[in-house]
Amino acid sequence: MTASKNAPFSLNAIASGGDLQHIAQATRKAARQLAVLSTDAKNQAIEAIAKALEAAAPEILAANEADCQAAEQDGIPKALYKRLKLDETKLKGAIEGVRDVGKLEDPVGNVQIHRELDEGLILKRVTCPLGVLGIIFEARPDALIQITSLAIKSGNGVILKGGKEAIRSCETLVKAIHQGLSTTAVDTAAVQLLTTREEIKALLRLDEYVDLIIPRGSNSFVRYVQENTRIPVLGHADGICHLYIDQAAELQKAVDITIDAKTQYAAVCNAIETLLVHSAIAPSFLPLTAAALQKRQVQLLGDEATRKIIDISAATAADWSTEYNDLVLSIKVVDSLEEAINHINNYGSGHTEAIVTEEQTVADTFLNQVDAANVFHNCSTRFADGFRYGFGAEVGISTQQMPPRGPVGLEGLVTYKYKMTGKGHIVDTYAGKDAKPFTHKDL
Repeated sequence: MTASKNAPFSLNAIASGGDLQHIAQATRKAARQLAVLSTDAKNQAIEAIAKALEAAAPEILAANEADCQAAEQDGIPKALYKRLKLDETKLKGAIEGVRDVGKLEDPVGNVQIHRELDEGLILKRVTCPLGVLGIIFEARPDALIQITSLAIKSGNGVILKGGKEAIRSCETLVKAIHQGLSTTAVDTAAVQLLTTREEIKALLRLDEYVDLIIPRGSNSFVRYVQENTRIPVLGHADGICHLYIDQAAELQKAVDITIDAKTQYAAVCNAIETLLVHSAIAPSFLPLTAAALQKRQVQLLGDEATRKIIDISAATAADWSTEYNDLVLSIKVVDSLEEAINHINNYGSGHTEAIVTEEQTVADTFLNQVDAANVFHNCSTRFADGFRYGFGAEVGISTQQMPPRGPVGLEGLVTYKYKMTGKGHIVDTYAGKDAKPFTHKDL
């Protein structure tokens, strides 16, 4: 069975779910109802979710604590543990993000094209929901909150699959979300939770019911998803980000940005993994930065030129292609902007790249020639985030060339359809030697 508006919430309904195809069918049905709800109705549902999460905060935090204790006993990597941990501050921030989504403009129903093809023959291109989203994420229970609020606002149903480390947290969160939705016009079947690894394979085969898969996890897992489904996949496999310190950088500004980009939260995909430093500024910049980074327990690895300036361990060729997600940073000295750009375009993952320089022409060259979804000048790579961009939240970051690219918020969860209205018009009128011309007038 499936938890729905007309049935009481059941953890068994979520955990086992019976036939996954039936769950997907129920989600699609609920998504079709959600797609035509008014903005007010969707916003009421989002506020109901926020209130339900606030009311359930003690249970959510207790469930997360149990997940964290179990994960520690299983030897969870430190970076993954940081993502799993959901303390009171993090939960409040996630709930604030839900309400921020409610304040955003509704992305559904926007008329992008309004054109007269001929008198009485009117064409419109109108935004509409994608349908059903399949979201597979690792040990990040706060991601579940963000994704659900974005799905509701964009009129999409969502099938969620969290990491095994966060199973108690996810179940408690979805229970609260369902309780909130049960008081609104949104069917609770619009939000579903899967709990077993076996269900991932089954989900990837549901191309008849699921319109988009968004995986959030390791690069190997994202590639597995991409290679094992016919459903379109949105996401990024790696988060190898660079910061380039140009010879025209302001020294203290460069140090501060480096510290933030590496240590503000090292376990996330927009933290830098490699620091590139122009040889002209390296003798003055590297000692200052190394001392500040080492004070924050960052392990530094450097190429030969770097190690002639500061005493650190040697970086290997593999380090330039490594996403540490930890307090580890590789450093390379370069002789030119061109060398820095070439290194980034060779080793970067297309996620987020940044330059520190006071020369605008140098910055413009970097921003234009570096191939990445996010390119920054004189600021930390940690700003690459849907919440910080004012999207309310994000379902993930896409490094693909085709849009949506970068942090994917509401605008990335809608598509469009062409609607045409006529008055008995037929194509034959506009064909042949006596063809009537189109007016093609934008209205």
